[in-house]
Amino acid sequence: MSGIRVLCKSSSSSPFSLFPSSSLLSTSHNKILTTFTNNSNFLTSKLTFSTSSNKPRTMATEPSASNNGVPEESSSSSSSSPPASSAIDFLTLCHRLKATKRTGWIKRDIKGPESIADHMYRMGVMALITADIPGVNRDKCVKMAIVHDIAEAIVGDIAPCDGVPKEEKSRREREAIEQMCTLLGGGDRAKEINDLWMEYENNSTPEAKVVKDLDKVEMILQALEYENEQGRDLEEFFVSTAGKFQTDLGKSWAAEIASRRKRKEEK
Repeated sequence: MSGIRVLCKSSSSSPFSLFPSSSLLSTSHNKILTTFTNNSNFLTSKLTFSTSSNKPRTMATEPSASNNGVPEESSSSSSSSPPASSAIDFLTLCHRLKATKRTGWIKRDIKGPESIADHMYRMGVMALITADIPGVNRDKCVKMAIVHDIAEAIVGDIAPCDGVPKEEKSRREREAIEQMCTLLGGGDRAKEINDLWMEYENNSTPEAKVVKDLDKVEMILQALEYENEQGRDLEEFFVSTAGKFQTDLGKSWAAEIASRRKRKEEK
């Protein structure tokens, strides 16, 4: 709206003007006209200002009769957030990550072995405390650490000792990710989880390389802790990761763990 216009027939050459010519009106009429014109111009300017303002509208968030007084979510919020029912279904499935123990420790009779969620949580903390690395998005690393083993909520922790070919393991996990993203209801959050998992699986970004290293670092740190707590020899876990770290961060942290293990053995 550009403002209010009152159009009256005029005797001027223009077919319409705002008011008739003042010469056709009496003095008293002119005074009334002047007052009305001023008020009209003021009203016009007010309406023009208010309707051309860039201030966001807030009507969509105000309670309405159709939703029992609960504010409606904006379109941007609803497009990025899964429905409550989908979110709870997804989180209930993720409970399996808390309940499923890591296969490698079960096979070696570790008492009270960590769960998949335990492993993922400490990896998230590892990513959180890393120093800034040029070209690496630390926040993305934290998210990727949380997501990297999420498919195991469906397929379980498939370890090398299970004899499942790498290609078949990857196929099962990709299928599981698709199922979980569908359960979440699709949308922005599901896509983010899928993309993060795919980056990690393909080792295709600097962040994926960092998190791949953190995965190995967390495992050997846990192995050292089980050795110290339960008097076990878990040398095979250190051998299986030797020389496989891709980043300076991974190499540095792995070297520190190896150094502590060596000092313990020398005592």
